[in-house]
Amino acid sequence: MLAIARSELVQVLRNRAVLITSLLMPVAASAFFIYFRDQFEQIGSLGYVAAVLVFTIGSFSLYATTVTTLAARRQTLFLKRLRSTAASDPAILTGLVLPVVAISVVQVAVILGVFATVGSAPADVLLVLVAVVATFVMMLALGMATAGVTNSPEHAQITTLPISLGTIAVASWVGITGTESLTLLKRLLPGGSATELVVSAWNGSTGLGDTLLLLAPTLAWVVVAVVLAMALFRWEPRR
Repeated sequence: MLAIARSELVQVLRNRAVLITSLLMPVAASAFFIYFRDQFEQIGSLGYVAAVLVFTIGSFSLYATTVTTLAARRQTLFLKRLRSTAASDPAILTGLVLPVVAISVVQVAVILGVFATVGSAPADVLLVLVAVVATFVMMLALGMATAGVTNSPEHAQITTLPISLGTIAVASWVGITGTESLTLLKRLLPGGSATELVVSAWNGSTGLGDTLLLLAPTLAWVVVAVVLAMALFRWEPRR
């Protein structure tokens, strides 16, 4: 698994298109939100800004790059060749996505660290960490599922749009308007409850009971995505 991960990391760092569109652009977008944090705080809150930062990295650096990576490795028959080795299917997939996950985790840690330094520190750091982990697990699982219906890296530019843009739109909607109205709908949408959790953890307005309640929809989306990935994922090029 680690050998696969090292090889994949080299491939990611050599691919300028992936570096620019899936890694550098999210960082640039995050820098924009941090720079204009005061204006966005007036619209929502600093917790809202933190939620948008988390979903910007989760949607593009993690989700979109995962789909592109798996589609590219399938198209070149690399996935098929790996299955002929002694490595198990879970080890192969873990090795392929591990570099993307590691890069995304470093990105979100640095970006939130900068935001906390220039803005204000989160009220509950541990709860923010839980929210980020839950969000990233959900986006990774959705990436696996989307890769199952993606024919090529070029096709990934289309198949990733609904979820990547949709989750950021949900994060903005929930972060700005809150969940006092349409509570159930907002929490059940992918990213809705995770956004509320990040906002509450950063601003300091969530108890343990509410935390467990907000984690449930996010974990439910993880289960749905895993089931879809198991049903849709293909190891050979889609025809």
